[in-house]
Amino acid sequence: MNSNRKPTALSGALTAAAAICTVAAFSGGLLYLDQLIERPFTVTTASASNTSNPFPVDKEIGKILAERVDLRAESVGIVVGTIGPHGRSIVAHGKFAANNPRPVDGNTVYEIGSITKVFTGLLLADMVASGEVGLDDPLAKYMPEGVTVPERAGKAITLVDLATHRASLPSLPDDLQPPDTLNPYAAYTTEQLYRFLSRYQLPRDIGADFEYSNTGFGLLGHALARRAGVDYEALVSQRITNPLGMSSTAITLSPELAGRFASGHNSDLQPVPNWDLPAFAGAGALRSSANDLLNLLAMALSTETSPLTDAIAAASVKRKPVNYDTQIGLAWMVTETSSGDIVWHNGGTGGFTTFIGFHPASRTGVVVLSNSDTGVNDIGMHLLNRDIPLTEPKPKPVEAVIDPKLLDGYVGRYQLAPNMVFEITRDDDKLFAQLTDQPRLRLFPEGGHRFFYKDVEAAITFVQSDKGPSPSLTLHQFGNDISAPRVTD
Repeated sequence: MNSNRKPTALSGALTAAAAICTVAAFSGGLLYLDQLIERPFTVTTASASNTSNPFPVDKEIGKILAERVDLRAESVGIVVGTIGPHGRSIVAHGKFAANNPRPVDGNTVYEIGSITKVFTGLLLADMVASGEVGLDDPLAKYMPEGVTVPERAGKAITLVDLATHRASLPSLPDDLQPPDTLNPYAAYTTEQLYRFLSRYQLPRDIGADFEYSNTGFGLLGHALARRAGVDYEALVSQRITNPLGMSSTAITLSPELAGRFASGHNSDLQPVPNWDLPAFAGAGALRSSANDLLNLLAMALSTETSPLTDAIAAASVKRKPVNYDTQIGLAWMVTETSSGDIVWHNGGTGGFTTFIGFHPASRTGVVVLSNSDTGVNDIGMHLLNRDIPLTEPKPKPVEAVIDPKLLDGYVGRYQLAPNMVFEITRDDDKLFAQLTDQPRLRLFPEGGHRFFYKDVEAAITFVQSDKGPSPSLTLHQFGNDISAPRVTD
């Protein structure tokens, strides 16, 4: 999940269109952008990296973090954990909060957003291995009496459809109307989620396309917890965090963990509230530390044996394509790079962005945790493969003064993708954009018919016409430019 002050879709989306739908609510992957779900990155294949894929020395990693915190002002405190043949290492820079000088470290607790999905996928793999559930079991088998799960073309939604984002379910339910946009999921109940599911009509065949869905992972978490007879947090504790000694990973924080919990910040480095996700726990509710997540990577890299070793191997098997160079396992994304596959996931909430990934060929892994909503994907990927560059700093747009009469020509509906429409509206001298199943966010004029968001890293340019309203707009996000023509009802 990800967002600056407003709901966002959980992080993890890989294409610009998908990202805007997932990145905004937890990274990012909503135009709440997922910050659950979550940022995409560029993979280069121009040169072959050393297959041992050594990390930079800690001092070099520290320089990267100092630049992000002190020079680029993109975070308040970042922690990087690395693991490999060299052992484990923690490099940290910054502080707990803008008004709290306490330095962050490997035990500092962060919201991890959509990295929670990795835990949900691991639970699924473990329960399949033990014979408690099957990948092809229908979701309906584990829903309460009275809840209807939609079907299409005679096919039912299965657990593996949910775990690979191919259930034809939206990023977020269309009835998510948060009374508090600073904590957008807090008031949405499990009962509301079930009611949404019972009335929802699938827009495409199940399994046909990848569509990053926090809705789907929220339901998967509920299904597994119901099968186990405990709530989601207890299931994670019993099956993952207790066996792996991850004592700093939880949803509900003890007083001791709360004392190590960093404050989240938006892109202006202003403090924002923490997020609560009672109905979407399996999609993005966990908090954790770098040291704890290195325990998870140690198991993934087989440097430490565990009852979950086979389950995490099964969870990271490539199952379905996402885009030209990435496939998905059970939640894990697997991207082909010049040095081999990188298995990863990111996360984002209103005030945090996170990354976890490993490089099986070199048996190395990385965790990056930041207490702001500016992405850290590039740091994690660069440390796992030096051919993948770090992002360059981007100047922040400056709000311009425009003639309010121009706004009328922008108002309308624009088709971004088959099932995604931008609704552009105005309120006095303010312009707003709302993408299908996402929140309504304000657009700020930058000049030249270009507008920018303050809530997500994106901008929109309207194409002008001498004969009437703008015929189309272009979405600028993650280095992509996507055209959306005007549509009529």
